[in-house]
Amino acid sequence: MPLQPADLTPAPAADRLRSLIPRLFPGVMACAVVAAAAGFLGEHYGAPTLLFALLLGLAMNFLSEQGPCGPGIAFCGRTLLRIGVALLGLRITLAQVAALGWGPVLLVLLCVALTIALSMLAARRLGFQGLFGLLTGGATAICGASAALALSAALPAHPQKERATLFTVIGVSALSTFAMVAYPMLTQTLGLSPRAAGIFLGATIHDVAQVVGAGYGISPEAGDAATLVKLLRVAMLLPVILLAATLTRRAAALSSN
Repeated sequence: MPLQPADLTPAPAADRLRSLIPRLFPGVMACAVVAAAAGFLGEHYGAPTLLFALLLGLAMNFLSEQGPCGPGIAFCGRTLLRIGVALLGLRITLAQVAALGWGPVLLVLLCVALTIALSMLAARRLGFQGLFGLLTGGATAICGASAALALSAALPAHPQKERATLFTVIGVSALSTFAMVAYPMLTQTLGLSPRAAGIFLGATIHDVAQVVGAGYGISPEAGDAATLVKLLRVAMLLPVILLAATLTRRAAALSSN
């Protein structure tokens, strides 16, 4: 059967892809140059590759604000980064989970519960609502800015809600970036084994990407352990959101009575 002209028309998805590649290419190449340069410097000067990547990224930050590199850098910082983290998660096997043992699981449960409880208590002592403590504590205990935005959506409307969410996102992002650089050095100073260092990093650093960068900056074993522990923390997001929804309904019921 002969092909009709409509059969020869490129698919819309293919057209979008062809138009997208030229827009993304400059920024993607800029990120690739930073990654290659950071890897080279890390291998030849004995400092963490992640530290060099951070410094080079700060020096080249102006490229993301103006010029043709902006779309590609945004793509690498969001979509490509998430794909990379997901692929690292797929590397985790049941054998690795079993080898890690129940200790890290109990550690995560205890740390998340204590962090949220103490944050809510501290918020009330400082004159804020307990739900603000839940927001900040959940972001700190689970997965940083992502948890803050998810919890904010589950909390009731409030005149200061957007300001509190913005404060939390900025705070956890800044602290997570600092921890990503400082904590690997701390684990080496303390002489922790790769497994112990990975558990420490995965249980303390806020955002997933920073945990991955810090862990694999030490060794593959530390990176695997850090990623696994961090994924256990991320799994706590749903129960905490359910807790936030329950507290919100209870507060609404009390105010109506």
